[in-house]
Amino acid sequence: MADHRNGDTASWDKEQVRRAQPPQRRPRRKRHRAAFFFLKLILHILFVLLASALLAEIGWLLFSDFCSLNNGQQKASEGITIQVTAEDTIHSISDKLGEAGLIDYPWFFRLYANFAHADEEIGIGSYTLNNDMDYHALIAGMHSSSGSMNEDTVRVTIPEGYTVAQTISLLAKNGVNTQTALLEAAKTADFDYSFIDNESEDPSRLEGYLFPDTYDFYVNEKPANALNRLISNFNSKLDDELLAAAEARGYDLHKVITIASLIEKETDGSDQGRIASVIYNRLDGPGDKAGTYGLLQVDAALLYGLPEDHEGPITQNDKQSDSPYNLYKKAGLPPTPIANPGLAAIEAALDPEPTDYYYYALGKDGQHHFFTNYTDHLNFVNSSDYYGN
Repeated sequence: MADHRNGDTASWDKEQVRRAQPPQRRPRRKRHRAAFFFLKLILHILFVLLASALLAEIGWLLFSDFCSLNNGQQKASEGITIQVTAEDTIHSISDKLGEAGLIDYPWFFRLYANFAHADEEIGIGSYTLNNDMDYHALIAGMHSSSGSMNEDTVRVTIPEGYTVAQTISLLAKNGVNTQTALLEAAKTADFDYSFIDNESEDPSRLEGYLFPDTYDFYVNEKPANALNRLISNFNSKLDDELLAAAEARGYDLHKVITIASLIEKETDGSDQGRIASVIYNRLDGPGDKAGTYGLLQVDAALLYGLPEDHEGPITQNDKQSDSPYNLYKKAGLPPTPIANPGLAAIEAALDPEPTDYYYYALGKDGQHHFFTNYTDHLNFVNSSDYYGN
């Protein structure tokens, strides 16, 4: 019997098997990684090329639509009538243009229209457009002055110097909406402009900002939309140069428009620059020995603050009223503009003539006469040349 243990035989067998097996090689991972990286690089380049080609194609299509180069058969060659109503927005107008074949990409037109403030240019009416018009021409072609009237629209001219109350009455008279609804909108509607006090419910918050011009309105148009169009027109007149001039003068927009409204109501326009100089001289200067002391003494402001049923010329009793618009007693400017001034009055408020005038009075010749001192002014008022004598 052999002298060994079972465990020794098992141990020897395992060692023999290990020595009999050939050594295993590690996989060549570096080569595989290089191949995989190269494949990813090729795919990345292909993707970039494909994306660039796609973007270039899309860019060309959008550019062609913007410039009206896509004159395919789907576009009509004759004029196309587009109706813009009071309910329309830039979104719905762009859809109408797309449905008419005037543009191919309404969403891109909306993008440009918002950038170009097209909502301030496009008015209510019927417009004849054609496929030769680029985006800019389409917007210009839908300006209110380019359209034709129909039974559903009304054209209203708002004179310079009209107050909010007068403007509302004129709009109501022409069927834009009822006077009650328009007045309620003037009190409570929100208008997205920094110069409008949306916290106030006094219609005077719109005074000075309903720009006098000719407008096309829809009959029974939403009151807030109608008023907003006037305010939007005012806002469009506020270019950088005008605002810079106001800032340089040291007056904010509200004060400039208030001064412009005084100028608008005090003169027919022939001497606005000199009227402006009197106002600024009284506001900023020391006055003469008679003492103006910042009192503007503007009759138009006093009349604005008197009751609506006031009749006849201003009396001495009127000049004793406690109205904040009584500039015979209250120094400085009234709390709000007293009318809606035109652009000429606004420009005069920003660029008054350089004079030493502190007084003016209307003569029988229909002209204002200006004076640097109270004595000369009083002599004229007491003369036969004065309009009041």
